[in-house]
Amino acid sequence: MNKILFILSFFVTGFWASAQTFTDKALQQSASQLNTTNTEGDYDKLFKKFTETNTSEKWQAFYYAAVSMYLKAELLSKKSTASATHSIVTAEKFALGGSLSQPDSAENNILLGLITLQSIQLNVYNDPAKAIEAVSKYISKAESSDPNNPRLAILKAKSAEKSGNVTEAEAQYQKAATGFTTLSAVPGWGKQLIPGNK
Repeated sequence: MNKILFILSFFVTGFWASAQTFTDKALQQSASQLNTTNTEGDYDKLFKKFTETNTSEKWQAFYYAAVSMYLKAELLSKKSTASATHSIVTAEKFALGGSLSQPDSAENNILLGLITLQSIQLNVYNDPAKAIEAVSKYISKAESSDPNNPRLAILKAKSAEKSGNVTEAEAQYQKAATGFTTLSAVPGWGKQLIPGNK
């Protein structure tokens, strides 16, 4: 009887590992769609996929869910700031959820910085000066672990734009564009945030 239970436990473990690998692959495939998505409905579909994905790294699902809502808010903010507010608040919730398990992740810190800047733009924060201080902290944390990340260059560019430094913003956008040409790993999103790249 013990042998049968032992063998059965191997089958169950093997099935679980196989299912887990499949969902991790599905997560990465959905993440690659972030570069080509350009409608509100498509971002909602990706958000749903990320929130329903059963992955071994739950923080990644939270991260990509936050990215999809951030990009949706970026799209909506061009039409109406009121319609973008819900998406940016949702993005922040998921990014903060992901950062609980990965507080030193450069990707999470960059995303939180981008979300904070967009929230300032949408008048979500009561104290923009405190929010700008938070953005500086996110930049410092990300720089310490991944200084050549093209999304970090975008965050720096958007921060420079916010402070009125157009020359620095252009230089950072150029650095980001160059960084994306050499970047082959997922996550590859962010190209659409560079002016002229849609």
